[in-house]
Amino acid sequence: MTRDGKLIPVLTILIVIVAIWYVAVVWLNAPFEYDQAERAGSKIEFNQMVKNTMSQKRPVLPSAHQVFSEIWNTTILKKITSKRSLVYHAWVTLSVTLLGFLMGSIFGIILSISIVHNKAMDKSVMPWVITSQTIPILAIAPMIIVVLNAIGFQGLIPKAFISTYLSFFPIVVGMVKGLRSPDQAQLDLMHTYNSSKSQILWKLRWPSSMPYLFTSLKVAVAASLVGAIVAELPTGAVAGLGARMLAGSYYGQTVQIWSALFVAAIVAAGLVIIVGIAHNMVLKRMGQLDSQAGGVS
Repeated sequence: MTRDGKLIPVLTILIVIVAIWYVAVVWLNAPFEYDQAERAGSKIEFNQMVKNTMSQKRPVLPSAHQVFSEIWNTTILKKITSKRSLVYHAWVTLSVTLLGFLMGSIFGIILSISIVHNKAMDKSVMPWVITSQTIPILAIAPMIIVVLNAIGFQGLIPKAFISTYLSFFPIVVGMVKGLRSPDQAQLDLMHTYNSSKSQILWKLRWPSSMPYLFTSLKVAVAASLVGAIVAELPTGAVAGLGARMLAGSYYGQTVQIWSALFVAAIVAAGLVIIVGIAHNMVLKRMGQLDSQAGGVS
């Protein structure tokens, strides 16, 4: 059991999910088996039907062991330079994700600072920032990519802009709240020292916003990955996890689709963990992690 006693509950939930998954596999794949038996003029036993649903070549819902077998075959047993390797496709998507995340983080931080320090920006820009997220990304992704290609931006940049579009919003919202987190007494104290706006920003507002920033970054990096995958779908991309899913949908290869989906989830989890580690390191460096732990205990 882990130190905080969460291992058993997590494993229990995982077992329940896998059990439901296999029940769903039998339920969704059984019609095909019965149809095949009817066409052959024979009757299929229930046990044989269940066994067959677990190993169909093009199942409606692939079983867990089929998905993980496909992941093993396309990661460990394939050269990472092969276009059939999920490592290769994951790296293509990861490159777009990191570039979009970087641009979204810089843009979000700059925008949040402007909103906090300028009332006109707060009143005019912030509503548009919120409204921007109501636009379906699938609707504008092709337009953004076509326009950027027309003006000479090709390769990773157009797809990274989609990631930027999804990732900047949580950073803006989190940073605005974080930069405004110092109470009035702290601000008054800085004013008594005749501090300038830049000094208040870097010595008070910025350190106070760090917990909010890293919490937002965890959401933003996952959103950036979603944006990278979405950007690959309408562009006819031949590389990337999104392209892998799209190719699987063209040829009815559901196992391929699910394996790419699981690898994308693993990549997202890894990115969130890395941001979480950086979060703890920064807070520990600032002396805030110890104070938070003391407050919880």
